Amino acid sequence: MSEPTPNDVQRFIAQGLNCEHLEVQGDGRHFFATIVCADFEGASRIKRHQMVYQALGDKMRAEIHALSMKTLTPAEWAVSPDKAPLQHH
Repeated sequence: MSEPTPNDVQRFIAQGLNCEHLEVQGDGRHFFATIVCADFEGASRIKRHQMVYQALGDKMRAEIHALSMKTLTPAEWAVSPDKAPLQHH
């Protein structure tokens, strides 16, 4: 099986979460996502990540080796000082 592309990962997340903004970067093994979803309202960062992992389901274990993410509500996104993509350090 070929490695997933950032577009694949974006599609996988979008199928499971109703995102207002979704951006994924990556190299086929490691991915970096900015996810803005109203469903994150009132949820802890851990719960938000669990929601993303649930949306990805088995793909997280089978196809995606690493996923870093920034999870924001629409209100948090609106006041985000940098709406730039998540950068890998």
